Amino acid sequence: MSAFYIILTTVLYFLLLFAVSRKAGGTGDNDTFFRGGRRSPWWAVAFGMIGASLSGVSFVSVPGMVRDADMTYMQMCVGFFFGYLVVAFVLLPLYYKLNLTSIYAYLDVRFGKAAYRTGACFFLLSKMLGAAARLYLVCLILQNYVFGSLGVPFEVTASGTVFLIWLYTFRGGIKSLVWTDALQTLCLVTALVLILYQLCRLNDFTVVEAVRHVVESPYGRWIEWDDWTSRQHFVKQFLSGIFIVIVMTGLDQDMMQKNLTCKNLHDAQKDMCSYGFSFIPLNMLFLGVGVLLLALASREGIGLPVKGDDILPLFCAEGHLGNGVLVLFTIGIIAAAFSSADSALTALTTSFCVDILDVERRFARPEAVRKRVHGVIALLFVGFILCFEAVNDSSVIDAIYVVASYTYGPLLGLFAFGMFTRRKPWPAAVPWICVTAPVCCYLLDVWTASVYGYRFGYELLMLNGLFTFVGLYAFSKAYSPGMDKR
Repeated sequence: MSAFYIILTTVLYFLLLFAVSRKAGGTGDNDTFFRGGRRSPWWAVAFGMIGASLSGVSFVSVPGMVRDADMTYMQMCVGFFFGYLVVAFVLLPLYYKLNLTSIYAYLDVRFGKAAYRTGACFFLLSKMLGAAARLYLVCLILQNYVFGSLGVPFEVTASGTVFLIWLYTFRGGIKSLVWTDALQTLCLVTALVLILYQLCRLNDFTVVEAVRHVVESPYGRWIEWDDWTSRQHFVKQFLSGIFIVIVMTGLDQDMMQKNLTCKNLHDAQKDMCSYGFSFIPLNMLFLGVGVLLLALASREGIGLPVKGDDILPLFCAEGHLGNGVLVLFTIGIIAAAFSSADSALTALTTSFCVDILDVERRFARPEAVRKRVHGVIALLFVGFILCFEAVNDSSVIDAIYVVASYTYGPLLGLFAFGMFTRRKPWPAAVPWICVTAPVCCYLLDVWTASVYGYRFGYELLMLNGLFTFVGLYAFSKAYSPGMDKR
């Protein structure tokens, strides 16, 4: 019966999503696909970005984190907020001043083609890996609780999920996504609130009692000051949160593409600030779900799975929370996953077409090329999901941030060097520096672990950016300000 409810919910939800996409898609030309005609309302962009940023990973992994790390994830969330302010008032003015379609065109303006292509390639790798990890989690849940019991191979589940996303994005691109993401965020938040209500009811808590239980619970600790070697230490988490937002939002074509569809800089800044402000209470609710799930497990004597990512799916799929919550969970996780994956697919298509192929200038039929690229990237999505399924052995959200530390670090170093120095690196040295920096970070992490027993956490991102910055400085020369201009 659970499988029936999940399949029915998925089908109905997709039909609604496809209808909204067709209505909002407009003409389907490249300006619509890449830029949305620069007419998107800021509030719609801000609301939709919530779902794109949270993803199905947050819906599953964040509640599961509570058992092993209490609520210390909030330290990073506080850092996220300050990171959004940096994006709003430092990076967005730069992008609007240069009237960019792809944010990596800034590297072309500042350093030349070699840095431009290097930055775009690191984004393509980063986004493909991150989006595959997020979508993998949803495919795995659908496989474990629905399609596996029907004899459907995981490969078919992954391919079908990606096909659905491709189907409603290939025409309207970013213009459609602004509105489909807003719809998906509404579904995600509604599902989250109603799941919390059901958990309160099953635990015999009023809202006030539930809040008190979360605060007073042994899992309610969210500040770690004592052990500086811990990956959950406040300073590490807070600073990592700031820089993760700067690179995974401010230096990410996926997230910035939506902001660049706003009418002007002021609207884009309102969008970013309101979006950043909402991130803290939403993640508190997700962590609250985790604490209340553990309380219910203790109350009912329910055995918990080994992996934290499996806790909420277990409660939902096995009927502990009722069929109504199963439907809500399905809507929430699919909405979150689709919102994240469709944005990634569109951004990857945009970056490859604009940054790598330069379709508007090099091809007689740029729209036909864009559609072919969109299809090829969808196929690569499937391949990366299958690769991730073969090697994953940790919390998905943790895996995403670890990957980001290695792949977004060079982007952080490139943009920081461009904005805070008056030097220009040797073009031929840029790709080698950007590849060498993550390798040095990995070797340093292995060495400190073997000699001192210390493993770097998400602060590896900052170290990676620093290595890139130092390398660029070492192989650079002073230049005149006029070289910044086209």
